[in-house]
Amino acid sequence: MKKVEICENVIEIEKYLRKVDSIIRRKGREILKDFEITVPQFSALQWLINEEGLTVGKLSKKMSLACSTITDLIDRMEKNGLVARKRDDKDKRIVRIKVMPKGYELVEKVLERRRAYLAEKLKELEKKDMILLSENLKSLYEAMEKEQSNSNK
Repeated sequence: MKKVEICENVIEIEKYLRKVDSIIRRKGREILKDFEITVPQFSALQWLINEEGLTVGKLSKKMSLACSTITDLIDRMEKNGLVARKRDDKDKRIVRIKVMPKGYELVEKVLERRRAYLAEKLKELEKKDMILLSENLKSLYEAMEKEQSNSNK
């Protein structure tokens, strides 16, 4: 394994990414309280929107939770009209989870609140600095995602 030299900049970047992540998670939980949805339910909705037609088994792998936990989660979400179970058209033994309009609306409202919070915190940045921040975060994400994709092969 190649040894990576850790410079002072990397130490600072990691520290502030960790701090920003912590604040965003905390604020995200506060926002979710207003919508009467739990963090795992919101995470499940996001997975289900991004990858339509997941089964309980696939969703449990994505979220690193037991199938029984996901089943209970989906039961509550179904009761609240956020999702529905639907038999696969080709193989009736397979049950897929479908996000209902109420689920899409809830995710959009939560994301609007989160974006408004972030916009408020970034309002002092000049446009060029905001663009640079966005580009650099995207580059970091792509480098990390590439590594993640390669490890899943």
